[in-house]
Amino acid sequence: MQKFRVAFGRLNWQLWIVALVLIAPSPVRADTQTPQLSEIKLPANSTQLLVQTPTIPANIVLISGVRANPTDTGVEVILETTQGEQLQVINRSSGNNYIADIPNAQLRLPNNDAFAFRSENSTAGITEITVTNFDANTVRIAVIGEAALPTVELFDSNEGLIFGIVTATSSAQQPVTPSTEDDELIEILVTGEQDGYKVPNASVGTRTDTPLRDIPQSIQVVPQEVLQEQRATRLGDALRNVTGVNPTRGSGDRADSFTIRGFEIFSGNVLNNGLLDRTTTETRDLYNVARVEVLKGPASVLYGSGNPGGTVNIVTKQPLAIPFYEIEATVGSYSLYRGSLDFSGPLNDAKTVLYRLNLAYQNSGSYIDFVGNRSFFIAPAIKMTLGENTNLTFEGEYSNKIIDSRTVVVLPAVGTVLPGPGGRRIPRNRTVYEPEGDTIIETTRLGYRLEHRFSDTWSLRNDFRVTFEHNADNNQAFFLGLDSDNQTANRITYGSEGDSRIYNLTTDISGRFSTGFIEHQLLFGVNLSRFDNFNNFGIDLAELAPLDIYNPVYSQPIVGRIDTVYEDGSRLTDALGIYIQDQIKFTENFKLLLGGRFDLFTQTNQNFLDDTTDIQSGDAFTPRVGIVYQPIPAISLYASYSQSFNPIEGRSANGSLFQPERGTQYEVGVKADLNERLATTLSLYSLTRSNLLTTDPNDSRFSIQTGEQRSQGIEFDITGEISPGWNILAGYAYTDAKIIADNNFPSGNRLTNAPEHSFNLWTTYEIQSGDLRGLGFGLGLFYIGDRAGDLENSFDVPSYLRTDATIFYRRDRLRVALNVKNLFDTDYFVYVTNRDFVLRGDPLTISGTISWEF
Repeated sequence: MQKFRVAFGRLNWQLWIVALVLIAPSPVRADTQTPQLSEIKLPANSTQLLVQTPTIPANIVLISGVRANPTDTGVEVILETTQGEQLQVINRSSGNNYIADIPNAQLRLPNNDAFAFRSENSTAGITEITVTNFDANTVRIAVIGEAALPTVELFDSNEGLIFGIVTATSSAQQPVTPSTEDDELIEILVTGEQDGYKVPNASVGTRTDTPLRDIPQSIQVVPQEVLQEQRATRLGDALRNVTGVNPTRGSGDRADSFTIRGFEIFSGNVLNNGLLDRTTTETRDLYNVARVEVLKGPASVLYGSGNPGGTVNIVTKQPLAIPFYEIEATVGSYSLYRGSLDFSGPLNDAKTVLYRLNLAYQNSGSYIDFVGNRSFFIAPAIKMTLGENTNLTFEGEYSNKIIDSRTVVVLPAVGTVLPGPGGRRIPRNRTVYEPEGDTIIETTRLGYRLEHRFSDTWSLRNDFRVTFEHNADNNQAFFLGLDSDNQTANRITYGSEGDSRIYNLTTDISGRFSTGFIEHQLLFGVNLSRFDNFNNFGIDLAELAPLDIYNPVYSQPIVGRIDTVYEDGSRLTDALGIYIQDQIKFTENFKLLLGGRFDLFTQTNQNFLDDTTDIQSGDAFTPRVGIVYQPIPAISLYASYSQSFNPIEGRSANGSLFQPERGTQYEVGVKADLNERLATTLSLYSLTRSNLLTTDPNDSRFSIQTGEQRSQGIEFDITGEISPGWNILAGYAYTDAKIIADNNFPSGNRLTNAPEHSFNLWTTYEIQSGDLRGLGFGLGLFYIGDRAGDLENSFDVPSYLRTDATIFYRRDRLRVALNVKNLFDTDYFVYVTNRDFVLRGDPLTISGTISWEF
């Protein structure tokens, strides 16, 4: 390998100072008082500490609210339900922690959130109490004592089930009625990861925690429960569940990519906790992911440059205040062995320092000859409470992946999509590459998140992340295409090396205020980013002997050396974005969203082969406007207009710089909440990409910006719970994605990898009672319609229906699952761009997983 060279561009460091100034604004003093909760007198009837194992009833009890009241001897927690007498409680203790599970209940708060509160005065002897949905049918109450295990007594009342919590210091005293004057203040905090299929809020659409029904754009969320049920380990696995999204990398272990609304999306449209994550070669592990959010359509107003199809936000797991330990093991087809652990909890008695550690190791083969991979992933996180209103979280990720032979196995269309000579088909396990060679991909992410609340209405959030990525291809074979006989593959061998450094700093200030009867939620932010990429392609370039793809002979000697190095250079992109957004509420049922962003960017390209440097600078303004009207609380009618931009490198024949590519979308739709269990969205959109490069008709060596593509379509999705234990996530998309103007391809031609019809379904049912309680079944159907094989539309890629299934069992802290992907072993193609680039989908695979929480 050649020695790594770094080319630093001309960064205007004053731009960094502009963003850093926002980190430490002048302090604002607010007179914040925590309201006291209503008081309920403990019933005078006899008490009973429940320690027995109950008989589980047939019906699930819904808990509609949780309240906490201080008493002279501790705290009482009321689980609000009209069926309190049916709740069955199983309790246990661990150190100073009291844990009670209710295996026949579901917690359904107004926003499907978990409930937690923390005492402001630790002399009460109780550090924290949480009430959460532990799984689909179990509610967990956890009480953390400060110095000793507290005593817990249960009472029935007309309001529900009451947990009377008495601290160790006062347990010898007689219970007394709470005072109305000197009560200890209790702070109520909505917290915890979302439970279940229906996730009501997401941050990707507004950079604020806004209900999905109030956002005038289509957004889907793949929750953690679905990721667990499907055993999803790659981003493409998760995105199969999103309507109008088509993963395009199949079994490849390099560079997540997919199409959204007909347009291909790469890493430039992937966020990690709201920050752009422009890794170029990594297929990230999902083990530390809590959920995946997908915003469909342009999002430059919030996140800067990117393709117009949509944006994916990966939300990671956060540290917990309650000790949590889980280990998991998976074995499966093609020598798959995978182990992982998820540990979390407090690091000090005051619970002001929390941690989370996710770790995964995988070793697997492949159905393709010579291909295998070994990967290691670790993701630590530390959250510190610096004061009543300030939190600081440090997060890191490190992954190391070694892929044998080839990361993405490409085949020709002739012999796969199209019949080969004599009607022959290339066997599914066949490769045109060599058994020698490997690829190493190493990625490190480090960052922090500072959150400060000035008052009940104004807050600041400052995020920083740096990502280092290194990739090296050693002795890799490269497929150049077939000879005229349609069975002899021409190949070369090469080495390459690349390094990327990605810096991202974002500061948001948000607040709520009113102008007369009109309410505002204002967001103002500054984003500063740098993308520094070095690439050396073509090291040790050599010509390989041709390969008969139907009768291959591998490991043949090199035919001859090639001195040419294809690429040796670096690209540096600096960008500054300033944005503002106002979510305006005129009435409870009529809302307006306004936003705008101004970006400055500079691109510096260095070519080390001819020792040249090209510097390009530009700017872009992107607006966004949307309205939401809710005739009834459960129905939202919306309409929106949004834009995106993406810088284009190069110059025209007259030497002028190209303008950024533009994306423009008009969207209307309806969102509905059905019985607070199911959420549906119906959307219609028209999305146009303009300023695309196409060949200059006057000089074919150059390009002009007259190209245009358009995607129009209809999407419908439904997510949630049909009945207790029966969940569904499904959707249908009609996508009409075509070329509007191009000097190389006819207008009206279909875009590649953009099926006109697609459908996805994932549904599970878990038995709710009896001896088989906890046993569940799942079925997945993923249909992708016919697609164009190239932009000439010279051939079509056939449709396919992939069927997945699962059977699982969970009881207490044990969970076992058997997953089958591609149940009927369908031979299908996930990604085709031309006659020399076809990626097959995975065949039938089976895996078994066991996990244990302790």
